Amino acid sequence: METQKFSRRQALQATAVLGTALLLPATKLEAMPVPAAKTSPITADEMAAIDAALGKKGSYKEAEQVYTTPLPRNDLKMKIKGEPVPIPFGFGGWVSFKKSTDGKSAMVMSDTVLQMEEVNPLISAAHANGLEIAAIHNHFFYEEPRIFYMHIHGMGSIADLAKKYADTIRDSKIFPANQPAPSAPPATTAKDIFDIPALDAIVKATGTVNGPTYKYTIGRSDVKVMAMGVEMTTNIGLNTWASFAGTADNAHIAGDVAMLQSEVNTVIKTLRAHNLEVVAVHNHMLGDNPQMIFLHYYGRGKATELAQGFRAALDVLGKKPGNMGGMKM
Repeated sequence: METQKFSRRQALQATAVLGTALLLPATKLEAMPVPAAKTSPITADEMAAIDAALGKKGSYKEAEQVYTTPLPRNDLKMKIKGEPVPIPFGFGGWVSFKKSTDGKSAMVMSDTVLQMEEVNPLISAAHANGLEIAAIHNHFFYEEPRIFYMHIHGMGSIADLAKKYADTIRDSKIFPANQPAPSAPPATTAKDIFDIPALDAIVKATGTVNGPTYKYTIGRSDVKVMAMGVEMTTNIGLNTWASFAGTADNAHIAGDVAMLQSEVNTVIKTLRAHNLEVVAVHNHMLGDNPQMIFLHYYGRGKATELAQGFRAALDVLGKKPGNMGGMKM
């Protein structure tokens, strides 16, 4: 029958495609493009529901259809190697909301800043409210007090997720109502401390001034990452960043690099070549395809030299893998 011939032809075509895919290197498979789809916007009513649940207004990135509320730990007095560092240097958490590409669901994704004794109570609260833990890890060495970062996620409607998340953090220090009132803006900001045009020229990007800190946040537009039907973009956690604090001649740098698996050891090798310390290598998400690995680093020195190390790490992202730290890929 003609239908049987057609079916056989389809089977042969499918086998040929599968065979070709199996011959591709792993690095090619993990970066295969996902069909484009447009994410539905978050409505004004949904944004209002998030604001009401958290008791704090967030911001909307229309280009990504992501709504984010910052959750800084202004109650903490942080030090690194005994020297005070500002909270925006890397101790500000956040929660973001974004819809799936089919518009049938939405994701909440959060990075929370926690002291050790706060970790397990928040795990229990998240599970009690139907949310999941994606990762728990350090971002720093040498910090006082010791800080861990917990990534919480969940799927559902925007309003339902906002309520679940608010209920999860309500009894913790990260809930906005439990934070101290913001202090007065500092008289001296990063504009006065750093040669920002020089840093921007090195990094080839523009950062953001937040009090005495200066931060670059750079997405991965070269790769499409999907997780549970949601396109992961810069403002829902798929980004590489660098934050500067201290002084121009004696600066701190800390940050995060978002990498494909094939890029991990090249980035590590590059950072070490620029005397930047590798602090952690881990996941942030569950169900992401391709899987992204995140590396946290720290350094101390002249701000311009630290910026060169950050730029060098950026330069190896998206490149074809060669000899990856001595390991053939």
